[in-house]
Amino acid sequence: MHPTLGLSRGFLKRSSYYENDYRQSAALIRARRPYLVKNAVTGIAIAGFAIGVFAMTLRLVGQDKFEDVVVPSSDSQQGRV
Repeated sequence: MHPTLGLSRGFLKRSSYYENDYRQSAALIRARRPYLVKNAVTGIAIAGFAIGVFAMTLRLVGQDKFEDVVVPSSDSQQGRV
């Protein structure tokens, strides 16, 4: 993999947290380590909430019998055509 034109000519400053092949350096891994568990727990909580809302919505809509919806009979539709 070749560096971009801006990086190869020195126009753009390279971040010190990434190695020459754009992998994370040990310093970046150390800097992110304290937040790893908190971010994972937060992500799981948000995903669980979204899945819970989706499941509850499906369950509540599935219980509806739609008795209040007026469905026209097939005879009245044939008379219009």
